Amino acid sequence: MYAIQSPSGEPTWAAPFPAQRSTEHGQGFAVVDVETTGLGRTDRVISAGVYQLDAHGEVTDHWYTLVNPERDPGPTWIHGLTSAALAGAPTFPEIAAELGERLAGRVMVAHNALFDWNMISREYSRAGLRAPVEQRLCTMVLSRDLGLPLPNGKLASLAEYFGVQQRQAHNALDDARVLAEAFRPSLHLARQAGVPLPLTTCVAVTDLGEDASAPARSGFSSSYRPSRKRPACPYPNPGRWVDGSPLMQGMRVAITGDTATDRELLEDRAIEAGLHIASSVSRLTSLLVTNEAGSWSGKARKAREFGTPVVGEDAFLHLLREVAPHPGV
Repeated sequence: MYAIQSPSGEPTWAAPFPAQRSTEHGQGFAVVDVETTGLGRTDRVISAGVYQLDAHGEVTDHWYTLVNPERDPGPTWIHGLTSAALAGAPTFPEIAAELGERLAGRVMVAHNALFDWNMISREYSRAGLRAPVEQRLCTMVLSRDLGLPLPNGKLASLAEYFGVQQRQAHNALDDARVLAEAFRPSLHLARQAGVPLPLTTCVAVTDLGEDASAPARSGFSSSYRPSRKRPACPYPNPGRWVDGSPLMQGMRVAITGDTATDRELLEDRAIEAGLHIASSVSRLTSLLVTNEAGSWSGKARKAREFGTPVVGEDAFLHLLREVAPHPGV
């Protein structure tokens, strides 16, 4: 068993092998989860949970706060935080320094880390500040790199694999606790197997999606941008992407939903790597990229219907680092 609960309810672990006393990751890790009003650029953080871990994965502290978004809280049926519950909470600028103290000098760890980083970074940008995070690690990517036999990319599946009990899904503190408990054995497995941690440099997000001249909407601006006419991909489609293998030139990649990376830039990077950007999903689609796998967009529905592989934006950016040449080249 990887994780056990102490009588106080705080996580402790039965280590599968001796902890490695390493300082390679500075002060260690900050395992983070945020709940938000939605998924777009204009959406706001409404709660944040942080578990601080040292360099070998031991919990040293944890912290939680509600955040008043000064707007509608969004899908209360998911996160359970109503306007009344948030009315007396501090605003993000009022908690920015305290949150920053818990992030500074640490690798930020999150499940679908690109989303959490962009939400946090935008909040700091709105306050005229920069989030004190230099690197992030996505546990979805790490799980894939470790070859864990998970049925999907959900936190619940990762938790079940390591025997971690979820007490309150979509509560920022409990989700951070669950991820902290699952991350420690993942970290040990990576070090034992010599698998490098998928660290990504954090670039401050300054696109807040708040153009006063544009009509107000949900913040999913990049999803609705008309696509540019692009040259045809010179490589034939080699088929579907297989989890655990690299992308290959010629693969047909569709993107749906809001992306933190500018959509045109994301597509340009894929095309430069030799991939084909598809405007729709069919049985020939190699991969769907989305930050919301449960979306009811047309592309996401088709992907579920056809069994098309799906990855998040962070994982896709990681895959773009090494695209295999087409076998016919």
